[in-house]
Amino acid sequence: MDAARSLGAATALLALAAGALGVGGGLGADFSVKAVLLFGLLAGLVWWCLFAPEVPPHPHARFGSANRVTLLRLGVAALLAALFGEALPPLAVWAVVVLATATALLDAVDGPLARRSGLASAFGARFDMETDALFTLVLCALVWQAGQAGPWVLASGLMRYAFVAAALAWPWLASTLPGSRRRQTVCVVQITTLIVCLGPIVPPAMAAALAAASLVLLTLSFAIDIRFLHRAKPMET
Repeated sequence: MDAARSLGAATALLALAAGALGVGGGLGADFSVKAVLLFGLLAGLVWWCLFAPEVPPHPHARFGSANRVTLLRLGVAALLAALFGEALPPLAVWAVVVLATATALLDAVDGPLARRSGLASAFGARFDMETDALFTLVLCALVWQAGQAGPWVLASGLMRYAFVAAALAWPWLASTLPGSRRRQTVCVVQITTLIVCLGPIVPPAMAAALAAASLVLLTLSFAIDIRFLHRAKPMET
């Protein structure tokens, strides 16, 4: 199956990259193990979601180049997540900034690629969104680790997961939201701000102020969506 080949190839490539960074980059074997285990877990979750009835479907026989781009972004997120707990010199932090920036730019590729190839799907849209959410959480953790903001910065990365958890108690939160340029813009602003905050030349006070402003913006965006869903929920009888 095409998806299985894509996931297997991505796992092998990530293992090679993690090994090279662990040995050549001086990060050690523990970094490589963390990265491979994390991506293996994520790849397994993607495979499960392809067949789970409660997940939006992927009706195409091919996994598609767009989903492969999203898978690449997921792999980078796993590599960056494995850096949590590692001591990074300033030069390595700059490498993280460059890699995170390239990954963020790829976010503008997978959607148009899916539509142009005729392989757009609800699964692909959800895959893209959840990858963005994980990438945001990883960036928040790295900003905190770098001392650029306090642990409160994790609220930006955890907000999506808190929203999903809240839907278990209030099912109307799981209703479908219409497409929104505002939501896309806030996501871009959030990720861009966190990458800027990671820059070694950005003073911690400025980074904290930028992260706080983007958190307020994200909170407002979620509040608008929650208000819409509350107004649209079925009337109780």
